[in-house]
Amino acid sequence: MKNKVVIFGEMLWDCLPSGAVPGGAPMNVALNLHQMGLDSELISAVGNDADGVKLIDFLKTFNLPLNLIQVSQSHETSKVLVDDSDKENIKYTIISPVAWDFIHWNAEMDEAVKNADAFVFGTLGVRNTESLSTLIKLLHYQVVRVFDANLRPPFYDFEVIETLLGFADILKINEDELEIFADYFNLDSNIETVCEYLDKHFPMDLICITQGSKGAMVYEKGKITSHLGYKVKVQDSIGAGDAFLSGFVKSYLEEKTIEETLDFACRIGAFVATQKGGTPKYDVTNIQLSSE
Repeated sequence: MKNKVVIFGEMLWDCLPSGAVPGGAPMNVALNLHQMGLDSELISAVGNDADGVKLIDFLKTFNLPLNLIQVSQSHETSKVLVDDSDKENIKYTIISPVAWDFIHWNAEMDEAVKNADAFVFGTLGVRNTESLSTLIKLLHYQVVRVFDANLRPPFYDFEVIETLLGFADILKINEDELEIFADYFNLDSNIETVCEYLDKHFPMDLICITQGSKGAMVYEKGKITSHLGYKVKVQDSIGAGDAFLSGFVKSYLEEKTIEETLDFACRIGAFVATQKGGTPKYDVTNIQLSSE
């Protein structure tokens, strides 16, 4: 049987100077996992508008299930203004409020999460109390709960983050976010110190730290495993971290070693960085990387 993963949060249009492209970390993860052969479902919402129709049509081209995506009659489809002048450091202006700020709980999504192997969630999708309330109801099932920090200033709250950390089995965080965590918890910003603190105070199994072009590492029970990543010619970094997370989740559920899991995740993340946009179509068995 295929592993089943449910993903909760935002789906949107990334409005770049060159035009609008579909985006949102949870949607990107859902599409990557689907392309990798997993049974993935996205819990999100669009507006009852032309942008919402186009976004749903886009998902249909991947044959992603749509039954957990709500259509809001009172809020518009999400848009994000993207400044990609620095390809290694994309900047985002996220419009608020939008449809996915108001995801309401229903029995169908509850059943989907209960029967999943893993449940992926982040911070941006719960910046509004209604979506946060819905997520909290879904976090009580004993599946692999993957918390993608994905901090987007000013749309995060550390009281909420601490609540979500209390449910997380796996935390995925990047180097910049790790420094923000260190500042909040009044810690030295080195990786070992922050990971030791989080491991001691929250019931997580492992922490994955992404380091952009420098690769990634995993902290597990006091041990750090590193991968130097793949050197590629970057088209843009949009979605690379989401692809990495998708690869990590796939390999983790397949019970691969940490070394194998990191290698596969880094390979997928690097490949997506060589493509335009966050959701390129690909055959996971035939990923080609062209070096710089």
